[in-house]
Amino acid sequence: MRVVVSGGGTGGHIYPALSLIKEIKKQNPDAEILYIGTKKGLENELVTREGIPFKTIHITGFRRKISVENVKTVLRFLKGTRESKKMLKDFKPDVVVGTGGYVCGPVVYAAAKMGIPAVIHEQNSVPGLTNKFLSKYVNKVAICFDAAAPYFPKGKVVFTGNPRATEVMNVDAKAGAASLGLDSTKKTVLIVGGSRGAKPINDAFLSVLDQVANRAYQVIYVTGSVHYEAVSKKVEEVGNPSNVIVKPFIHNMPDVLGAVDLVVARAGATTLAEITALGLPSILIPSPYVTNNHQEKNARSLEEGGAAIVRLESEMNGEQLIKDIDSVFSEKESWEKMHDAALKLGVPTAASDVYQLLKDVSR
Repeated sequence: MRVVVSGGGTGGHIYPALSLIKEIKKQNPDAEILYIGTKKGLENELVTREGIPFKTIHITGFRRKISVENVKTVLRFLKGTRESKKMLKDFKPDVVVGTGGYVCGPVVYAAAKMGIPAVIHEQNSVPGLTNKFLSKYVNKVAICFDAAAPYFPKGKVVFTGNPRATEVMNVDAKAGAASLGLDSTKKTVLIVGGSRGAKPINDAFLSVLDQVANRAYQVIYVTGSVHYEAVSKKVEEVGNPSNVIVKPFIHNMPDVLGAVDLVVARAGATTLAEITALGLPSILIPSPYVTNNHQEKNARSLEEGGAAIVRLESEMNGEQLIKDIDSVFSEKESWEKMHDAALKLGVPTAASDVYQLLKDVSR
């Protein structure tokens, strides 16, 4: 089996792709994989780190306002499609899968035009422009939220869940705890603002750092590389509390997730797949800067199921954050109810379901 995978821009598109690739190699060790991304995207770092064959095209996303840049984007799309066709002709894949982000537009479109079976995977409750466009050309559309189904051609939609959920089911929690030097006798909160970090969450946390230092639980704070130096400086000014661990990025996130008790995060689809697979209670602060406010819609699905507390960025401040964390840990019954609710929303078979879909449509 020969598979071309494309997706990029953010970890929310890349991590499901990597999890799917692992599942493909697990079920079919002889499978050959080619990943097509962009040179400047996060996928260049994350995919090559895994030793997966990687090629690039140059493409940018559309701006929602009328702009000369959109004309350039159309020209880059056409050039990217030509480049993708050449790569596909050379590699001869049995199937092509796009996991989101504008880079997969030319790749998946080229595959469809060449008669190569193609699938797109939509992680969010509200799809982006690229997947809406591609849905007209692909064989199947894999979704993770039922709310996404109406945006796509009815006969093409298959509910699979997010492949990342499967990967976190096989975590090594002890290794995750050891990698950060966690105290096994304390409850642990993971606060993370996504692969690029989130300044409003940073500001809220830092404003109550002196209170956090006196709590019985410990906190892992993942700042994002852009904000790491500024946050580290603030933590140092407060005396480097022994129960606070600050990191710019965590590469072994599945193992770390297995070692924590509560997650404070944005509401990207991949994050939600991870925490529901593990039954982790969460405090979700949806990013207001995403297409069609899809993160809030993602988050509300967990809130309605009793698995999460949702705070809009406009509502979030340090006092509210620490109050919410304390409320989850104040009673064992409160944590267990959220834990059970999260587990009910998880889809641990997601990676194998997407793999089966690829097999079904492959030539």
